[in-house]
Amino acid sequence: MFSYSGCKVQYGFHEKKPAIPDSIKTVKINTIENHAAYTNPQLAPRLTERLRQKIVGQTHLSQTNSDNADWEITASITDYSVSTSGISDKAVSTNRLTVGVQVTLNRRKENKQDDPVTITHGFDFDSRKTLQTAENELLDEIIKQMTDEIFNNLFSNW
Repeated sequence: MFSYSGCKVQYGFHEKKPAIPDSIKTVKINTIENHAAYTNPQLAPRLTERLRQKIVGQTHLSQTNSDNADWEITASITDYSVSTSGISDKAVSTNRLTVGVQVTLNRRKENKQDDPVTITHGFDFDSRKTLQTAENELLDEIIKQMTDEIFNNLFSNW
């Protein structure tokens, strides 16, 4: 089976992220909320936890639940939908589960809030599988890919 995963990050050149200044020590990572029409109840809590682990593990920032955090990250799942992505012999052969997450960084210490950024990624699966089966098989990959893309968008100097 051939699989293609597409990715789209919406941003403008003015949204280039600087490296984390040394003066920034703490980050509050709010629980990711589900705002999509269809939701997977496991996605938001697992994505939140994985994002927290990655930020604390790969930056000098300390996680806090305090409202006095230097930076605060807020995110919501805005898209969780299925569409046809492949047709073979006049029949659907591949479906795509699209996951979109909108992320906002509030730079409290600098008294600045970045514009929200929407990160969207497609995950293909065989159309003979039910959505529930595909979700079970794809959930770990979804969590990893979306966490990496959110992290890169927030903390990479690109």
